[in-house]
This record gives sequence, structure tokens and C-alpha cells, in this order.
Amino acid sequence: MRDIVTQYRKQLKEASSNEVLAYFAEKYKGKIAFSTSLGAEDQALTDMICKIDPSVMIFTLDTGRLFQETYDLLNITEKKYRIKIHLYFPDATRVEEMVREKGINLFYESVENRKICCQIRKIEPLRRALTGMKIWVSGLRKEQSITRHEFELIEWDESHQIIKLLPLVDWTESQVWEYLKEKKIPYNELHDKGFPSIGCLPCTRAVKPGESLRSGRWWWELPENKECGLHL
Repeated sequence: MRDIVTQYRKQLKEASSNEVLAYFAEKYKGKIAFSTSLGAEDQALTDMICKIDPSVMIFTLDTGRLFQETYDLLNITEKKYRIKIHLYFPDATRVEEMVREKGINLFYESVENRKICCQIRKIEPLRRALTGMKIWVSGLRKEQSITRHEFELIEWDESHQIIKLLPLVDWTESQVWEYLKEKKIPYNELHDKGFPSIGCLPCTRAVKPGESLRSGRWWWELPENKECGLHL
């Protein structure tokens, strides 16, 4: 599969984000899925995908700890584009066992605990969502953090054994917002309150001017640890 990824990179290196999405939506029809966190980048991709092929499966991971503003935006987005965003939830039994053993806010105590929480609430549901799929579309951008600088347009995700497509990988923050405003795309109101990156409520805070885009995520950890495990 790595050879195929290399081939696609060469073939599509000059293609626009829309052209890349259209190519894979056609070639892998019924086998392509887009994971949205309903952040700014993902709202831009939702708009593109719905205009190219609304049959592409769009899903989100409901960890049970999201902001109300995120749920509100999900509802608004479904109505605007006349789609259903598939929600994948963590296994209730595993969540109950984790909380009984380590407490409701275990993630503040250690990186290990936080990764256990992410594993149960995000990574396992993601595996279920990607079952049977060949292409995983994601809104990751190089500019977002030091853990993402090396990403390319098309990646091979070894963990999930799937081709990972990052149509906005080279976009800047300003390009994302220009697109949202030009197309009048709804976005999470928390972005206007100092939240450039939005995840689970207890693990996300607003950032100060000059801080990095993802500094509000797991702010008590070192920058090199700030991934939940979905995008290693």
C-alpha cells in the first residue's frame, strides 16, 4: 500500500483540495469516510464534500465529554447540508470500569491515564467507524502543531491499515477562515471565544494571544505529548 500512496502523491501533487476529494470520492465510492470534530477545518471539508458527493460518510466521535456548543453546531450542520452525521460512542462498560478504577477526571493525573481515556473514548470508536473503509479523510494541517509538521497530503496509516487523506494539510489558518467566511459556513462559536482547537470540555481551554493553536489542548502536558492517538 505504501507504493500506492507514493503513486497518489505524485499523481495529485498539483491538485486542489476539491480535486483531490473528488478523485477519491469517485474512485473509492462507498469506501471513503470523513471524521469530523466539527472544528473550523472540518467544517470547511464538510462543505466541500457535500458539494462533491453527499453520499460520503461523515462521522464524529462523541466521547460523552464534549462542549454543548459542539452538539449545537452538529445539529446546525446537519440541517444546513441536509445530511446525517454518524455518531460513534465509546463502549459504556469500558467507560464505567475506567471511571470506577481511576476516577472521573483521571486524565489530569498522568499522561498514561489521559491516553487510557482517549483510547476508550476515541480510538476504539474510531476503529469501528473505519471498519470496511479504504480512505479516511481528516482535516489535519501541518501548521497546527509540532507533532504534525511532517504530514503529507496522502499518508498510509499503519495503525488502522488505511489510506489517510489530508486535503487541507498545507492550508494556513487564515486560508481556512477565509474559506469559511466566503462560503458562509457555520462554525463553533467557541472559536470566537479564544478556542482555536476544540476537543473534550475538561481537556480544552481558551488560549492567550501568541500561544500556539493547540496549546489549549491538554495544556498541562508537554507539546510533544499532545496527541490523543488518533493521528500518530
